[in-house]
Amino acid sequence: MRHNFKKLNVWLKAMDFTDLTYDYCKGLPADERYNLIDQINRSSCSIPSNIAEGSGKRTAVHFGEFLSTALTSSYETETQLLICERRKYGDGEKLNQCLELVSEIQKMIFSFREYILKDDNKGRGDN
Repeated sequence: MRHNFKKLNVWLKAMDFTDLTYDYCKGLPADERYNLIDQINRSSCSIPSNIAEGSGKRTAVHFGEFLSTALTSSYETETQLLICERRKYGDGEKLNQCLELVSEIQKMIFSFREYILKDDNKGRGDN
């Protein structure tokens, strides 16, 4: 159940998202450096990292668990971005791009996880 994570569209999108959030965070207030900025950077990094880590796991179930972790990290990042939105932090256009992209990534991760797990069940005849 190994995948070349560097060729997975969901991983590529998640990497784009991490770049976008890092760029967005440059415009946040300096007093958020050790709070929201660090938290957004860590959780956005966690998304492609968990996709990559899971891609090397032996079974689809294990990969699915890492995809679930990537999905929960995306929800965490989205929440932090929504806090920024409520507080009117940063560039509104960049924030909207982040929110749109994280929503797209969430759908991709969910669909990919379902595909991986369904494909695994077919292989074992558990369908």
